[in-house]
Amino acid sequence: MNADQQTFADHRNLLFSIAYRILGSAADAEDVVQDAWFKWSADDRSQVSDPKAYLARIVSNLSMERLRSTRHQRETYVGPWLPEPILTQADAADDVATAESVSMAMLVVLETLSPLERAVFVLKEVFDFSYAEIGEAVERSESAVRQAAHRAREHVQARRPRFETDRVKRREATERFFAAITGGDINELMELLAPEVTLWTDGGGKVRQAMRPIVGIDNVARWIVGASQRPYEGVEIADMAAEVVDINGGPGIVLTGGGRVIATLTVDLDADGRILTVHNVANPDKLHAVADGVKRI
Repeated sequence: MNADQQTFADHRNLLFSIAYRILGSAADAEDVVQDAWFKWSADDRSQVSDPKAYLARIVSNLSMERLRSTRHQRETYVGPWLPEPILTQADAADDVATAESVSMAMLVVLETLSPLERAVFVLKEVFDFSYAEIGEAVERSESAVRQAAHRAREHVQARRPRFETDRVKRREATERFFAAITGGDINELMELLAPEVTLWTDGGGKVRQAMRPIVGIDNVARWIVGASQRPYEGVEIADMAAEVVDINGGPGIVLTGGGRVIATLTVDLDADGRILTVHNVANPDKLHAVADGVKRI
């Protein structure tokens, strides 16, 4: 491995982390990192004094370009669009800021930002780049970057869901939730769910899922119990296996059956420890990153 390859390898995890938070897609993030390598290899690096900032600029711009090009696909997506889940390291969950920044709930909020605002927010709030560095990265003036950061921060703060920092509490809620689902225990479900709970299911039109968010404790419990009483995509419930793993910075459930990953489930809690949001990703196109078993952040 030559010096240029080593430099890129040293920053590869950072580049993926930036791209994934901007794009909400592991597959797209991997493509962007690959494209960044080609650009890095072809560029004249003789004047590059800060490889980290230079590579961050390449990845940020490539990510914004890709986000703009995929916006139409997301706007015409069949059913709710959720981020592509990834497996994360246990120490990512121990770092509250990292865990929140990669959580399903936060990525859903970031999806409502413009590409520029999203890139600026990620670089500033997650990776603590200076405004000058961000300006160079996104090719905007420092003043424009500050304005974008202000808009993004206000937007996120207004919509930012409560983030439960107690890892043990989150894991217990996740395990109890799944036990209630598999056991068909409607009473246990009703105890676990917040009155205003919302269930988001992402099947992408590829598998059977709800076509819009399901809101309210009665509706969510009814849908879950109904789904747990019939085979899913040819796999009987009794033939499914479940494992609690770290998904997007916190405990989540990976469902497998028929030799494949079927879905992931993650939950967010309210101030009383009840489940406020359920994110269920079942689109097979979005499960490759989990299926390959690699912990990416």
